[in-house]
Amino acid sequence: MMGYLVMGAVILLVLAVVIYDRWRTSRIVQRLDDMLTAAMNGTFSEETFDESRLSSLESRLGRYLAASALSARNVREQKDQISALISDISHQTKTPVANLQLYAQLLSEQPLTPQGKDCAAAISAQAEKLQTLIEALVKTSRLETGILALHPQSGEISPVVERAAAQYAPKAAEKGIALTLRQRSGSAVFDPKWTEEALCNLLDNAVKYTPSGGTVTVEVKNYELFSAIRVTDTGPGISEEEQAKIFGRFYRAPGAWQAEGVGIGLYLTRQIAEKQGGYVKVESTPGMGSIFSLYLPRES
Repeated sequence: MMGYLVMGAVILLVLAVVIYDRWRTSRIVQRLDDMLTAAMNGTFSEETFDESRLSSLESRLGRYLAASALSARNVREQKDQISALISDISHQTKTPVANLQLYAQLLSEQPLTPQGKDCAAAISAQAEKLQTLIEALVKTSRLETGILALHPQSGEISPVVERAAAQYAPKAAEKGIALTLRQRSGSAVFDPKWTEEALCNLLDNAVKYTPSGGTVTVEVKNYELFSAIRVTDTGPGISEEEQAKIFGRFYRAPGAWQAEGVGIGLYLTRQIAEKQGGYVKVESTPGMGSIFSLYLPRES
């Protein structure tokens, strides 16, 4: 009889230990889940962490999340500082750049030697390039930090395509390039203003790198999930190695150093596409031209 009692007590003890271990494990798992949820929501705080009642795994996770939260805060602060710095630079340089452009124009109207006229034209071109760079930096910085938000809405793509093409038609004609619009109707969820900005960057590159006598074609392709605005040119093309780099900030291909631009247009285009749930794709073969496609989601 005594043996049965001892066996029963042992069984009860084992059950109690098993139940306690399961409760303790469940509690730790729940605590870990709460910590991860707080980290993903950006609300994790080291003050809510009680090391004396958590496992060593929880302790390490807590320190990791605290470090990650601090790192994220530092990155946000640095981005805000950079954005403020760029805005200050933009504000402070606006008047000097405008004055440079004005004086360059006045200088070009004076009786000058051929060399003097070339110098005046160069000053004007560099002042315009500086203004373009500053504006692109400000736009990119404000997009990255969320100061400027995109407002995608369902709409027809054709008006954006037509406005962007109209802006570059004179430049294409002056260079002897045929700018053609094909199929342009299609609907998507996008911000018209910023999408036009992105498309203008693609057209600017196409016209810039296509030689005289070439063609630039713009068309809309509609797919099940996306509508794509495709810009096709007959320029020099891009090697496969370069295709992975051209969307980087300030990247210029080795053979593009003589062309106008500051190497930020494609980067800005990618930022605009991604913030609308889309993406940019390039297809190109050296000597055969390039196709840049701006994909926009058809549903939000």
